[in-house]
Amino acid sequence: MWYKNSNMTKYLTLKMKAFYAVFFLCCVIPLKGWGQNGESTVDALVEMGFENVGCTEDDNERVYVLQNSAYRLNGVGIGKAVDVIQKLGLPENKSCRIIVLDNNVPQISLRYRPIIGDSVPAAERRDWNVSYDLGDSWSKARKVKLKNRSLFKVDVLVYPELSLKNLIITQIYQVLFNLSPAIEVSFWKGMKLTAQVVIPVYNDGYGEAAGKVHPGFLTLQQKIRLPYNFWATGTVGVFNGNRYGGDLQVEHVLKADERFSFEGRVGLTATHSWNGFEFTYGTKTRWTWDVGATFYWPKYNLQSTVKVAQYMLGEKGVRFDCIRHFRYVSIGFYAMKAQGVRANGGFRFQIALPPYRYKRKGYIPRVSPSYNMGMAYNAGNERFYYKGYRTNPSENIMYDNSFNPYFIKSELLNY
Repeated sequence: MWYKNSNMTKYLTLKMKAFYAVFFLCCVIPLKGWGQNGESTVDALVEMGFENVGCTEDDNERVYVLQNSAYRLNGVGIGKAVDVIQKLGLPENKSCRIIVLDNNVPQISLRYRPIIGDSVPAAERRDWNVSYDLGDSWSKARKVKLKNRSLFKVDVLVYPELSLKNLIITQIYQVLFNLSPAIEVSFWKGMKLTAQVVIPVYNDGYGEAAGKVHPGFLTLQQKIRLPYNFWATGTVGVFNGNRYGGDLQVEHVLKADERFSFEGRVGLTATHSWNGFEFTYGTKTRWTWDVGATFYWPKYNLQSTVKVAQYMLGEKGVRFDCIRHFRYVSIGFYAMKAQGVRANGGFRFQIALPPYRYKRKGYIPRVSPSYNMGMAYNAGNERFYYKGYRTNPSENIMYDNSFNPYFIKSELLNY
């Protein structure tokens, strides 16, 4: 009798173990695809330093949302994100999309469509289509709870600024070199507050006021994305070029052919000056505006822009820019002509600054050099006409091209 009970006990024990094993597998196996591919991929991207990361999916598509805050160059950072998603996060038998944000505002998306029937999709970087189109899934993706939010996180970017002028026969160049740290922080979607201090390091011939520590940009900027590939950016505050006031810029990219884009800009500003931290401002305002069109040649990453503009002194003219973009540098030339004013032109360049990889530790302010620095050479030595302003220290030809889908695609293929 004891022998039978012993066998029965062993039998029941084995049966219970088998039951629990089957129960465990039934619970885990259905979650494996999402647990490893979805949430684990989001966690891996957050660990790499990406911000505003989330994931959602429906029966047709899985969508990742992310912001590149880990790599200085967007092409490199997006490429790294693609590698991680290809390794960990591709869904089975449906497409995958990556929506890339800038300050929480969607810019571009990358979409991968697998070949239906492949048991293991062997995705490569060249298989991703890059476009301004966000797809139908964006309406759901915008509601996803994001991890590692960028709001309220402070960046301190130190902008090196070099100015040269050749006005004295006995001296080759007069030089001004500044280091200008700027605090940049966002309190809500699309908003950025910038406060900068200019610290002169070397001043030879630029006057007493330029040799004093003084404020630089002090602006509040709001950017939104509108339907049909429209973006609007409004800025108020103290700009460069001794101007303060308000500025509105609207950009549109053709949906039928994304090589073509259009831009319009209008500003109402007045003069200001700094003597140390003593602020002097004028009350006479001026309207400035420009309207232009851009064509992008993907084969050479060549960007050509024509604009009609009204400048600070009221002169109306035409400007042409031709810029070629590389990974670490953007370089090109410009030419301009206004009524009653002699023609002018020159070249311009922007160079990316190291470090090219950096991470943020929680909400501790991150201090680094600016993303890039550059100069524009005024070949005609024009000192009075064709004057304008920038509304933000990061506004330049390299940043403006950093989310161009053709440029991102070339970076994916050539990295």
